[in-house]
Amino acid sequence: METMKVHILGCGSALPTTRHSLSAQVLELSGKLFLIDCGEGAQLQFRRTHLNFNKISDIFISHLHGDHCFGLPGLISTLSLLGRTAPLRIHAHPDLEKLMRPQLDYFCRELGFEVVFQPFAPNAHELIYEDRSLQVYTLPLIHRVPSTGFLFKERPPQAHILKDMIAFYEIPLREIPAIKAGADYVTPSGEVVPNARLTRPAAAPRSYAYCSDTGYNEALIPLIKGVDLLYHEATFAQSEEEWAATTQHSTAAQAGRIAAQAGVGRMLIGHYSARYPDENLLLGQARAVFPETWLADEGMVVEV
Repeated sequence: METMKVHILGCGSALPTTRHSLSAQVLELSGKLFLIDCGEGAQLQFRRTHLNFNKISDIFISHLHGDHCFGLPGLISTLSLLGRTAPLRIHAHPDLEKLMRPQLDYFCRELGFEVVFQPFAPNAHELIYEDRSLQVYTLPLIHRVPSTGFLFKERPPQAHILKDMIAFYEIPLREIPAIKAGADYVTPSGEVVPNARLTRPAAAPRSYAYCSDTGYNEALIPLIKGVDLLYHEATFAQSEEEWAATTQHSTAAQAGRIAAQAGVGRMLIGHYSARYPDENLLLGQARAVFPETWLADEGMVVEV
């Protein structure tokens, strides 16, 4: 099975601190890197991962607040300095291209690659990316500006071939793709060999949901039902629930409720307000509702 990992580059909220960087993550799958949000300083955090910049396939921007996208011009300039030639796709609110094009035209005039903006509707739940391994869907969120989460769903892998059975029945190589896809095999004498005798089931496909920034939003629950790993913002403690509602953010307990009702496997919380010197307060409140909760932290790598 291919590696599927989430690398946390930044998990703080809008006010930078010496403890947390601004929002950015990398999803690693099948040799590709997918950057999720790109707050200021994201490229420096990326450098610390020792991942390959040129393996960034696509960038997904949740919304147009600076702590989620101010890192884009610098990153794009760095990719050019590193000799990138492959197109870079940026999935975002349609207004991002209007904001970015003048900056790219001024500061990045000699790019060796094309920057392709692929707009999506922030209030829709729809497929916005797919390849042979992955599908990405938008998740409408509740925030002061249009905000979108992302659901990353691995495509179901094909069954594993049992080589000894292939040899026993002397099955030609040309038949293998169909057997992997679920077909039975018919021998030259007409015997039907069931697919279950020739293969073993592949592992279940994995899924990851990224939900930041958002107020408490029960409409998310059916969209992220049963995901293996959920990242949900937990900007505030329960004592600030009223302020969370005003700013359209979530408390840690509210994040726990979403995770519990959606029946997810595990949850990471992040986007911490700078007012908390110790996020264990938030962790305790989330775990009281959903025990399989963990604090996101810069440098953390989580297997999905």
